[in-house]
Amino acid sequence: MISLTPDPIDPNHVAAAVHASEAGAVVTFVGTVRGTTGGRETVALEYEAYDEMARTELERLRCAAIERWSLIDCALAHRTGRLFVGEVSVAIAVSAAHRRAAFEAAAWLIDAIKQSVPIWKCEHYADGTTEWVHHAT
Repeated sequence: MISLTPDPIDPNHVAAAVHASEAGAVVTFVGTVRGTTGGRETVALEYEAYDEMARTELERLRCAAIERWSLIDCALAHRTGRLFVGEVSVAIAVSAAHRRAAFEAAAWLIDAIKQSVPIWKCEHYADGTTEWVHHAT
């Protein structure tokens, strides 16, 4: 499952997408909007994506993780649009026969998403300033 959506992400739905009877481990990672960034109060984030390219890259990463760690399944969801403190911005779920593979794959996936998926975020600070950044910068 791959999802790039302006709608709220339900981490339970993402995790349910990878459940399988042969899975001994399901690991999830849920990224949320934090209230401070670099010591500055954050009021919101705004995510924009190059939609088609982002979906293609998310699918490529999904397939790479499945192959590298012999995963049973993998689901990736990322929000776009304006998000407020506490909202889910990204959710990853992986299922595997054993926990080590599931943990390693989930950790690799969040780092890989930040490095290669064309998604940018704008930090909106309490002082009224904003700053656009790409995850990889």
